[in-house]
Amino acid sequence: MSTEVEILHAELVDADERRPAPAEEPRYLITQHTMLGPGELPPLIDRKPAWQDADFRLSAEDLAELAEPDLADNTIANRKTTVREFEDWCAAQDPPRMPYPCTTATYTAYGLHLIRRGKAGEFKPDSVGQYMSRIWNWQPLDFRPDPSRFKGRLRAWRKEWVKAGGQVDRSAAVTMEYNVRIIESIDESTNIGKRDAFLAALAYSNLHREMELADQLLKRVKVHDSGLYVTTAMSKTDQGGTGSSRFIRDRADLQLVRRARAWIAVLHELGADGPNDPLFRALTVKGGLRSYPADRERGTRMRPGSLNERLQHLAEQAGVPYIDNKKVTSHSWRAGANTDMKARGVSLAERNMAGRWSPGSTTADTVYDRPHGIGEGDPLDKVPQFGGAARAAVAAARAEPPTE
Repeated sequence: MSTEVEILHAELVDADERRPAPAEEPRYLITQHTMLGPGELPPLIDRKPAWQDADFRLSAEDLAELAEPDLADNTIANRKTTVREFEDWCAAQDPPRMPYPCTTATYTAYGLHLIRRGKAGEFKPDSVGQYMSRIWNWQPLDFRPDPSRFKGRLRAWRKEWVKAGGQVDRSAAVTMEYNVRIIESIDESTNIGKRDAFLAALAYSNLHREMELADQLLKRVKVHDSGLYVTTAMSKTDQGGTGSSRFIRDRADLQLVRRARAWIAVLHELGADGPNDPLFRALTVKGGLRSYPADRERGTRMRPGSLNERLQHLAEQAGVPYIDNKKVTSHSWRAGANTDMKARGVSLAERNMAGRWSPGSTTADTVYDRPHGIGEGDPLDKVPQFGGAARAAVAAARAEPPTE
């Protein structure tokens, strides 16, 4: 029997170290939007879609279409101006700041900078709010700054501004009586006069914004013996681009049908009455078509600002550049029609539809209702004066001469 012993080389370990490592628990992605059926597990945090290179590619045709503007011309112009000023401010800082994408600190600092300029008299609160909104919308979707601190300071300044007597400038309301007066001052024997009379009549009748008038096409205005069927293809509140159409009955005071036909006949004589031609055209002093460069961005369409200037000229010509100490602008015709309709009991829903305000909006009541003077009635008239019969006794007592 052998007494030889085999020696084994080994390392002593703790009992816990000999156990296999526990499997890692799965981690699930759960948010407030998670919805699960019976027995269904939420997705794993590390599970990613199996995207391929092709899933990130656009065609040349796609890119060309995306390069086309998807905002109104005046919106694009206003944004460009606002963005350019923001970029200039960022470049002038020491050290310079990055405007795109900008940080929340940069956005807030610029907003406070504009508020300080506003307090010095350069801007009003609403203007600063519009500028900052344009910059925020310009930022890339995933890197937009947090506007909450700026908006808080803007609200505080607006309250201070109102307490100090500040008020938002509203254009006058060109109600029917003023619109008829303005149209009567136009010489409708000329090409320019035919255009201007129809412009003032339509601006009121369809509660048009100046951009809507500038972009209107001939094919969207159907002239019938009893009125006009007008389609407004794009408007400020029509984000879906569905358009809005309504029939506007002819009236003896505005004579829409006669004036529409007279102006369209002028366009026919000038060779500018194609279905896709603009409804309103800029004219020379002699009544011919004004020519534009071939590469003009708006083609032959008038600028909205030009239509505003023309309507203001017509008001000046009629002797009413101001009504109730408010300046007449292109929006005055829109406000005037809404004010007239509300005074005659037309419902808010009907006015929203006629003026292309969003359903449920109260803007027509809170912003575009601008009665002249103190209005036709005072709500205090409903309160009995001096308690009814007591009024006569009080009046008689006051009429007696004082005793010495």
